[in-house]
Amino acid sequence: MLILTCPYCGVTAEETEFHAGGEAHLKRFGPGSSDEDFETYLFMRENPKGVHFERWRHVYGCGKWFHAARCTTTLEVFGTYSAQVTEPPQEILDTISEKRPGWAWRDLA
Repeated sequence: MLILTCPYCGVTAEETEFHAGGEAHLKRFGPGSSDEDFETYLFMRENPKGVHFERWRHVYGCGKWFHAARCTTTLEVFGTYSAQVTEPPQEILDTISEKRPGWAWRDLA
């Protein structure tokens, strides 16, 4: 089971207090975009074995959305951070790099 910490209210709890919202850091396409860009936005998602960045909502708490960096194979959570940022904070990237030598952040946008 995942143990997450809400970066807004500071509550640390099991994943059942939160709701997963899919992949984080997606480039959103709106009106005027090509059909291919819009199709990619709607249907194409990363499904990595290893480090993954996801959106979560603190459903039974403050109700706010946030991002979490975690490993899909070990369920290790590297950190959580505000959903209003366009890429993970450097301290979370550094934490992942320390625990996963050779891992590198690639821009998903």
